[in-house]
Amino acid sequence: FWNHKGGTIVFGPDGYLYIAIGDGGFRDDPKGNGQNLNTLLAKILRIDVDHADAGKKYAIPKDNPFVGQEGKQGEIWAYGLRNPWRIAFDRSTGTLWCADVGQDLWEEIDLITKGGNYGWRVREGVHRFGPKGSAPRKDLVEPIWEYHHDLGKSITGGTVYRGKLLPMLDGAYLYTDYISDKIWALRYDEKKRRVVANQPITDPRIPILSFGEDEAGEVYFLTVSISGRGIYRFVPDEKAK
Repeated sequence: FWNHKGGTIVFGPDGYLYIAIGDGGFRDDPKGNGQNLNTLLAKILRIDVDHADAGKKYAIPKDNPFVGQEGKQGEIWAYGLRNPWRIAFDRSTGTLWCADVGQDLWEEIDLITKGGNYGWRVREGVHRFGPKGSAPRKDLVEPIWEYHHDLGKSITGGTVYRGKLLPMLDGAYLYTDYISDKIWALRYDEKKRRVVANQPITDPRIPILSFGEDEAGEVYFLTVSISGRGIYRFVPDEKAK
């Protein structure tokens, strides 16, 4: 189908390239790509761009979770994702964050781990999805956060802030919703394994397509602009001082 293809490409702290790809489009993942390990769709992939395997322009790292398994693609690092928009590594901890766009009711945020199955299309957020949906299972990784479509309908994942300009945001995952334009700073306690805060940031009143960060860890966000002025950055709110 025409949608849910690209998500992000980003190098990890291990030097490998991570690639987020959606489920191939249309409603309800009709081809079942989310749970099919023989397709690269609905996955986070991990490849080595510095070497090449026979017949490929890249190499598959030997420690990828499904290497050498019949009927499973070796490039896959994690699976069960609908439309991962976007992924980003925390430059301090190395944790891989993913915002996955929902379909009917729920948007979600995941922490991506090796071989993790994030549940699409049998789960949406922490809920059973559709007539063939599943209750919670030990083999399915639940999101660390979700929000209902009464708050927004298309999550745009950001990154964990590690800059110097906004010390009050240090360690917070910045994300937004493309439809509602709301921005939040989410804090996750990795020792307690739970979210401890989700604070709103001043609404920029523009739809945000993506985030980025510079070499100093300062965060930027992007929007569509006919003038070409579509890149913005976060700065302190002088009125709040």
